[in-house]
Amino acid sequence: MSRYDDIINLPHYEPKYHTRMSMASRAAQFAPFAALTGHDSAIQETARLTDEFSLGETEIDELNRKMQLIAKHLDEEIELEVTYFLPDKKKKGGSYEHYTGTIRRIDEYEGVLIFADGKRIPLNSLQNIEIYY
Repeated sequence: MSRYDDIINLPHYEPKYHTRMSMASRAAQFAPFAALTGHDSAIQETARLTDEFSLGETEIDELNRKMQLIAKHLDEEIELEVTYFLPDKKKKGGSYEHYTGTIRRIDEYEGVLIFADGKRIPLNSLQNIEIYY
């Protein structure tokens, strides 16, 4: 006869006066203390990938040709789909964004495209322009 034979087959204890704690609540009691606050977000920020902005001579020539075409037809309502580079505020590089809208004017002094809804996109960040008449 072993030491626990008298209790081994007894039913599990159920409390009479309160309900059992859920497994999630029970596990939360034993969660480790987060001594390094912000450590997880710093790791995620480091792991986040960014793109580099680069244009070749042929792409620059193509953008210049399209900009001249847009400048000639500014009195018409021209819709553009623009791909531009948006620099990242926290680390080197950035991401490519797309925007579609009706062009209002080209401000060469400030170096921006200004759309009818007020959106401003720097000319030096343009990657590609698609023109829709």
